[in-house]
Amino acid sequence: MSRRDFLKLGARVAALGALGALGVKLFARGDFTCAPGGCSTCAGRGVCGIADTAKPLWQIDPEKCVQCGRCATHCVLNPSAVKCVHSAKICGYCELCGGYFRPDAKTLTTGAEHQLCPVGAISRTFIEEPYFEYKIDRRLCIGCGMCAKGCGAFGNGALFLQIQHDLCRHCNECAIAVACPARAIRRVTPDHPYLLRDA
Repeated sequence: MSRRDFLKLGARVAALGALGALGVKLFARGDFTCAPGGCSTCAGRGVCGIADTAKPLWQIDPEKCVQCGRCATHCVLNPSAVKCVHSAKICGYCELCGGYFRPDAKTLTTGAEHQLCPVGAISRTFIEEPYFEYKIDRRLCIGCGMCAKGCGAFGNGALFLQIQHDLCRHCNECAIAVACPARAIRRVTPDHPYLLRDA
């Protein structure tokens, strides 16, 4: 074997070694997706540890949601994996917030009798005249949609419902999706961003 052939062979071996090391690094980081049921990495056996994260996820399309209340009652979890989401960038920070106050509220105070949310999951904080900030306590929210319905009817829809992926069990057939009268719940791939309300 000539010196030139020897050097070529050495370069090829080094290149293959570098590619192998890169593959091991990517595998360790999980920077690839495994098809449902397994991928070429694990020969379809689903043993690479990535298969579970490739399962489709359930999401609510806020443009189709009619806030019927079934998200709170039909989820297999109690409380529901559906929570109210607040889109700060489109919120009007209204003093008279249709998602916070009951329609028959006597005064615009934080008294429990004036709040629309049945579990007090929304907090109201004065910012400056005439603006108020509204925050959702996800631990308390039951996904009933009363605040989202009020915000949609009297405001700009800054409050809306969405399935929280870290809470959802990703059931093969979502009980809420079956019960949804507006067909607002669908499956998306894990790399799909949350469906949100924007201006």
